[in-house]
Amino acid sequence: MREHTAASVLFGLDPTWVALSILLVVYGVIMMERYNRAVLALLGAGVMILCGVITQQQAIAGVDFNTIGLLTGMMVIVAICQKTGMFQYVAIRAAKSVNGRPWGILVMLSVVTALFSAFLDNVTTVLLIAPITLLITDALGVRPYPYLFAQILASNIGGTATLIGDPPNIMIGSAANLSFSDFILNLAPITPVVFTVTLLAIWFMFGRDLSASEENQAKVMRFDENQAIRDIPLLIKSLSVLTLVIIGFTFAHSLGLEPATIAMFGAAVLLFLHSLGLPVQDKDHAYEKVMADTEWTTIFFFVGLFIIVTGVEHTGVINALAQHTLELTGGDFVATAGAILWVSAIASALIDNIPFVATMIPLIQNMAPTFGGEAALVPLWWALALGACLGGNGSLIGASANLIVAGFAQRAGHPIAFLVFMKHAFGLMLISIVISHIYLYLRYLS
Repeated sequence: MREHTAASVLFGLDPTWVALSILLVVYGVIMMERYNRAVLALLGAGVMILCGVITQQQAIAGVDFNTIGLLTGMMVIVAICQKTGMFQYVAIRAAKSVNGRPWGILVMLSVVTALFSAFLDNVTTVLLIAPITLLITDALGVRPYPYLFAQILASNIGGTATLIGDPPNIMIGSAANLSFSDFILNLAPITPVVFTVTLLAIWFMFGRDLSASEENQAKVMRFDENQAIRDIPLLIKSLSVLTLVIIGFTFAHSLGLEPATIAMFGAAVLLFLHSLGLPVQDKDHAYEKVMADTEWTTIFFFVGLFIIVTGVEHTGVINALAQHTLELTGGDFVATAGAILWVSAIASALIDNIPFVATMIPLIQNMAPTFGGEAALVPLWWALALGACLGGNGSLIGASANLIVAGFAQRAGHPIAFLVFMKHAFGLMLISIVISHIYLYLRYLS
């Protein structure tokens, strides 16, 4: 493959250096957070093709449309679900269930965030829960930072548990042909442990100092969760379709279906039901509103990212990195799994975990001949998923959900400082990786 690209690269440049330069420049500018990351990824993809590192056909073949379809379908479903007010209803009920007590609210909102993150996705969850959290903390008269901090960590921990919970898992599941049930059976058992330990640590950090007057707690108790529900018929339709989609994910593998098919079909059904009964002139408006609420920035970021990584992969550099990694670990499977877990965690804390995972996937795939085929790689995929998803808790730029919460806090006048967050979060992330390492060793490597 390298010979093919070398002959066609612009000005006869070394395709390896061209591809790596594009990758590093795009990653570096993304980390600066000054430009839209979808635009940067698409620019990098375009340059990769224009320079001759890969052809347009190779670029299109490199895009994982199962990942794109799954993301798009779930985003459409959630965009319709949020119109019902169900998420606000659950958040308010959770706060009132503990009689408005500050620490109890932090715990309950974290639990809600983790659960929604597992069965929807963590980015969408924080988009919906963070504004409610700011409203509740304002009524309580307490600092929102501990609550938002806990929700960031809870969203990434909860998202670790399932195929659809965190974008890195969607990418890994598609690349390794792992099902929804595979993620539930292999990753869900450890996430409650990590979540509980994290909450305990947060209590020692902030919980003992959280307090609110009885008057402010009464304000929270006066919130009417029923007013949050804006459309009961749409709520019934949304919950029905969402339930069927989750069931579909569970049985997709045995039915020979890809998760993208189920998500896109579910989205189409819910779009149809959403517009059913509306006047003809309002149907198009309803569709357009849902599409406007879909996170197209994330979709196009993935498209560009897949093409960039495909370009790097075609030069042979990822295969060389895989071989170098195996040399460093002596070809030992246990050492390799541990290295993937820890490198993924540290790297995902320092750069967005999505581009990191996109680069790691072909690297792990290239290890298959050494370890006896694709089936033997499964523990390495779990190491990558745990490292990338939980490593995203290490800093504000570690995961997309972190940046979204930080944006809400900034607009509400409670900015989250990068170093302050990292001081609190990085140690907790390392603890979660120690727990994950023990889990991986006892279940798969001993």
